[in-house]
Amino acid sequence: MHELAVCQSLLRAVERAALSHGATAVSAITVAIGPLSGVEAPLLERAFTVARSGTLAARAALEIQAAPIVVWCSSCGVQTPAAANALLCGRCGTWQVDLRSGDELLLMRVELAADADPAAAAC
Repeated sequence: MHELAVCQSLLRAVERAALSHGATAVSAITVAIGPLSGVEAPLLERAFTVARSGTLAARAALEIQAAPIVVWCSSCGVQTPAAANALLCGRCGTWQVDLRSGDELLLMRVELAADADPAAAAC
């Protein structure tokens, strides 16, 4: 299951971002996964519950959004959506297309948390 390695790498990036902003915890992480990325969302969710343990994201929620498959046609010059099993131009039907999106795993959003000021909490 390579999703565990993907989660570990993702969490390292999230922790770097959190520390650079002075955060003490991460409350939520949003990623976008393309159908051609090779990452299975249910497996990523399961791996996340294991990988987040002991990190700043130990209590973070993971939101997964589906990224669309988009191709650009070299014949008619149009960008259209496509299906995973039919990378064809939606306008002219040719197979001479370039993949523009659908194979990515993107870190879209990280919600950070910081401890409240201890002096303010005592008031």
